[in-house]
Amino acid sequence: MEVENKYEIIYSKIKNVYIQIKDGKVIIKAPKYMSKKELKKIIENKLDWINKNLENSKQNKEKKDLYTREQFTKIVEKNANELIKQTQLVPNKIRIKNIKYAWGTCSSNRNITINYNLIKYNEDIIKYVILHELCHLKYMNHSKDFWNLIEKYMSNYKEIKKQLKS
Repeated sequence: MEVENKYEIIYSKIKNVYIQIKDGKVIIKAPKYMSKKELKKIIENKLDWINKNLENSKQNKEKKDLYTREQFTKIVEKNANELIKQTQLVPNKIRIKNIKYAWGTCSSNRNITINYNLIKYNEDIIKYVILHELCHLKYMNHSKDFWNLIEKYMSNYKEIKKQLKS
Protein backbone atom coordinates (compact mmCIF):
# COMPACT_ATOMS: atom_id res chain seq x y z
CA MET A 1 0.00 0.00 0.00
CA GLU A 2 1.40 3.37 -1.00
CA VAL A 3 0.35 5.63 1.88
CA GLU A 4 0.77 8.96 0.08
CA ASN A 5 -1.57 8.03 -2.78
CA LYS A 6 -4.51 6.92 -0.66
CA TYR A 7 -4.69 9.63 2.01
CA GLU A 8 -4.06 13.29 2.62
CA ILE A 9 -1.27 13.47 5.17
CA ILE A 10 -0.64 16.67 7.12
CA TYR A 11 2.52 16.87 9.18
CA SER A 12 2.46 19.38 12.03
CA LYS A 13 3.69 20.11 15.55
CA ILE A 14 1.54 17.52 17.32
CA LYS A 15 2.32 14.51 19.51
CA ASN A 16 -0.14 11.90 18.22
CA VAL A 17 -1.55 10.67 14.93
CA TYR A 18 -5.14 11.71 14.19
CA ILE A 19 -7.24 10.08 11.48
CA GLN A 20 -10.50 11.60 10.32
CA ILE A 21 -12.95 11.08 7.50
CA LYS A 22 -14.03 14.39 6.00
CA ASP A 23 -16.25 14.67 2.92
CA GLY A 24 -15.48 11.06 2.04
CA LYS A 25 -11.70 11.59 2.24
CA VAL A 26 -9.21 10.23 4.74
CA ILE A 27 -7.14 12.94 6.40
CA ILE A 28 -4.22 11.94 8.58
CA LYS A 29 -2.49 14.42 10.86
CA ALA A 30 0.90 13.22 12.02
CA PRO A 31 3.83 14.58 14.03
CA LYS A 32 6.56 16.15 11.87
CA TYR A 33 9.18 13.77 13.24
CA MET A 34 7.30 10.55 12.39
CA SER A 35 8.83 8.35 9.68
CA LYS A 36 6.75 7.20 6.71
CA LYS A 37 7.38 3.60 7.73
CA GLU A 38 6.01 4.21 11.24
CA LEU A 39 3.00 6.10 9.85
CA LYS A 40 2.29 3.34 7.32
CA LYS A 41 2.21 0.78 10.15
CA ILE A 42 -0.30 2.89 12.14
CA ILE A 43 -2.52 3.30 9.07
CA GLU A 44 -2.43 -0.43 8.33
CA ASN A 45 -3.50 -1.15 11.93
CA LYS A 46 -6.44 1.24 11.50
CA LEU A 47 -7.53 0.06 8.03
CA ASP A 48 -10.71 -1.65 9.27
CA TRP A 49 -11.75 1.50 11.14
CA ILE A 50 -10.92 3.69 8.12
CA ASN A 51 -12.89 1.51 5.69
CA LYS A 52 -15.89 1.23 8.03
CA ASN A 53 -16.02 4.99 8.51
CA LEU A 54 -15.55 5.70 4.80
CA GLU A 55 -18.54 3.46 4.10
CA ASN A 56 -20.62 5.15 6.84
CA SER A 57 -19.69 8.56 5.43
CA LYS A 58 -20.82 7.47 1.97
CA GLN A 59 -24.11 6.05 3.31
CA ASN A 60 -24.83 9.21 5.33
CA LYS A 61 -24.40 11.36 2.23
CA GLU A 62 -26.89 9.16 0.38
CA LYS A 63 -29.55 9.35 3.12
CA LYS A 64 -32.53 11.55 2.36
CA ASP A 65 -33.99 14.20 4.64
CA LEU A 66 -37.00 12.87 6.55
CA TYR A 67 -38.41 16.31 7.37
CA THR A 68 -38.48 19.89 6.15
CA ARG A 69 -36.27 22.34 8.06
CA GLU A 70 -39.35 23.71 9.77
CA GLN A 71 -40.55 20.23 10.84
CA PHE A 72 -37.07 19.34 12.09
CA THR A 73 -36.85 22.53 14.15
CA LYS A 74 -40.26 21.77 15.71
CA ILE A 75 -39.19 18.18 16.51
CA VAL A 76 -36.02 19.43 18.21
CA GLU A 77 -37.93 22.08 20.19
CA LYS A 78 -40.69 19.66 21.27
CA ASN A 79 -38.27 16.95 22.40
CA ALA A 80 -35.92 19.42 24.07
CA ASN A 81 -38.79 20.96 26.05
CA GLU A 82 -40.09 17.53 27.13
CA LEU A 83 -36.63 16.35 28.16
CA ILE A 84 -35.84 19.58 30.03
CA LYS A 85 -39.07 19.12 32.05
CA GLN A 86 -38.23 15.46 32.76
CA THR A 87 -34.57 15.92 33.66
CA GLN A 88 -34.64 19.43 35.17
CA LEU A 89 -31.42 20.04 33.18
CA VAL A 90 -31.77 23.48 31.62
CA PRO A 91 -29.34 24.79 28.99
CA ASN A 92 -28.80 28.49 28.31
CA LYS A 93 -29.53 28.03 24.64
CA ILE A 94 -30.26 25.28 22.11
CA ARG A 95 -29.46 25.88 18.48
CA ILE A 96 -29.37 23.82 15.31
CA LYS A 97 -26.32 24.05 13.07
CA ASN A 98 -24.31 21.98 10.63
CA ILE A 99 -21.52 20.41 12.65
CA LYS A 100 -18.89 18.32 10.90
CA TYR A 101 -17.50 16.45 13.88
CA ALA A 102 -20.44 15.49 16.14
CA TRP A 103 -24.20 14.93 16.30
CA GLY A 104 -24.45 17.45 19.12
CA THR A 105 -22.33 19.51 21.46
CA CYS A 106 -22.64 20.99 24.92
CA SER A 107 -20.33 23.85 25.84
CA SER A 108 -19.10 24.76 29.29
CA ASN A 109 -21.33 27.86 28.90
CA ARG A 110 -24.31 25.47 28.94
CA ASN A 111 -25.12 26.02 25.27
CA ILE A 112 -26.28 23.01 23.27
CA THR A 113 -25.92 22.66 19.52
CA ILE A 114 -27.79 19.96 17.60
CA ASN A 115 -26.43 18.85 14.23
CA TYR A 116 -28.73 19.76 11.35
CA ASN A 117 -27.74 16.47 9.65
CA LEU A 118 -29.98 14.66 12.15
CA ILE A 119 -32.78 15.69 9.75
CA LYS A 120 -32.01 12.35 8.05
CA TYR A 121 -32.85 10.32 11.19
CA ASN A 122 -35.99 9.33 13.04
CA GLU A 123 -37.33 11.18 16.06
CA ASP A 124 -36.01 8.61 18.58
CA ILE A 125 -32.46 9.29 17.42
CA ILE A 126 -32.98 13.06 17.56
CA LYS A 127 -34.38 12.70 21.08
CA TYR A 128 -31.38 10.58 22.12
CA VAL A 129 -28.90 13.21 20.91
CA ILE A 130 -30.78 15.96 22.75
CA LEU A 131 -30.85 13.88 25.95
CA HIS A 132 -27.14 13.07 25.54
CA GLU A 133 -26.26 16.76 25.36
CA LEU A 134 -28.59 17.70 28.24
CA CYS A 135 -26.88 15.08 30.42
CA HIS A 136 -23.57 16.81 29.70
CA LEU A 137 -24.96 19.76 31.68
CA LYS A 138 -24.57 17.56 34.77
CA TYR A 139 -21.56 15.45 33.70
CA MET A 140 -19.15 17.03 31.22
CA ASN A 141 -17.70 13.61 30.40
CA HIS A 142 -18.74 10.10 29.41
CA SER A 143 -18.40 8.55 32.86
CA LYS A 144 -20.51 5.71 34.22
CA ASP A 145 -22.65 8.32 36.04
CA PHE A 146 -23.25 10.10 32.72
CA TRP A 147 -24.45 6.90 30.97
CA ASN A 148 -26.57 5.95 34.01
CA LEU A 149 -28.28 9.33 33.80
CA ILE A 150 -29.07 8.80 30.11
CA GLU A 151 -30.39 5.31 30.89
CA LYS A 152 -32.63 6.73 33.64
CA TYR A 153 -34.53 8.76 31.02
CA MET A 154 -34.09 6.45 28.01
CA SER A 155 -33.73 2.79 28.93
CA ASN A 156 -33.24 1.71 25.28
CA TYR A 157 -30.55 4.30 24.49
CA LYS A 158 -27.98 1.62 23.51
CA GLU A 159 -30.15 0.36 20.63
CA ILE A 160 -30.83 3.91 19.47
CA LYS A 161 -27.15 4.81 19.68
CA LYS A 162 -26.34 1.79 17.47
CA GLN A 163 -28.78 3.06 14.81
CA LEU A 164 -26.93 6.36 14.73
CA LYS A 165 -23.63 4.59 14.12
CA SER A 166 -24.91 2.22 11.44
